[in-house]
Amino acid sequence: MPAPLALVTGGHKRIGAAIAAALAAKGYAVAIHGSRDADPSPELLAAFEASSADWRGFTADFTDPAAAAALMAEASAHFGRPPELLVNNASTFGADRFDDVTHVDLMTHYAVNCAAPVLLSQAFAASGSQDDNWSGRSIVNILDQRIAHPHGDQFAYTLSKIALEGATRAMARVLAPGIRVNAVAPGLTLATEDYSDAQTARLGERMPLGSLSTAQQIADAVLYLAGAEGTTGQTVYVDGGAHMIAFDRDFMHMDR
Repeated sequence: MPAPLALVTGGHKRIGAAIAAALAAKGYAVAIHGSRDADPSPELLAAFEASSADWRGFTADFTDPAAAAALMAEASAHFGRPPELLVNNASTFGADRFDDVTHVDLMTHYAVNCAAPVLLSQAFAASGSQDDNWSGRSIVNILDQRIAHPHGDQFAYTLSKIALEGATRAMARVLAPGIRVNAVAPGLTLATEDYSDAQTARLGERMPLGSLSTAQQIADAVLYLAGAEGTTGQTVYVDGGAHMIAFDRDFMHMDR
């Protein structure tokens, strides 16, 4: 039997790469996606080599309405079978606020962060047939802990992630019993150059668990949901408990 196949959007770097590496270590063949290139990070390439994983990179610009279905078709054709697991991780992240967000901001974020995952899920569902063993097919959407207590920063991004959370629950009902649909909502995980080490440490201390989430913890949650045969329509927060606190601003603006 061939290895189960996972398609991870945005899977070539950062959190997506951690998810792809964890799946490869569990015996999955992995299709990774990037918007402009799909070259795996050095750490991910090393993980693929260590696990002898069958993998391939694909590019798709999700601002193009046709890109999602084309990506699913291309990945399925290359591996000779449709994926058993779809991880909708790719997203775009802008700095707009309510008082300056534009129509372009709103539509771009919705296209990449919600419409593309829904269209990929549609293509994922259509790629199987009634003759397939559907019991193990699963979709995991990557959200954000801020959906529990939205604030005014990154307004278009936040709205698009709230929409994807709703889509997770709606698709779980539509696609049952054949395909399970769940989500993981991370907190601040891989801090960018916008954060100092001291700021990151202080933010970790604010969390109920006293630390920020890690990429490996997020990958572990994806692995759990991929195999959780009794679970659908659920969002698992992997954020050190951040979703229990109503922060006034994005973490970038705190404890500087």
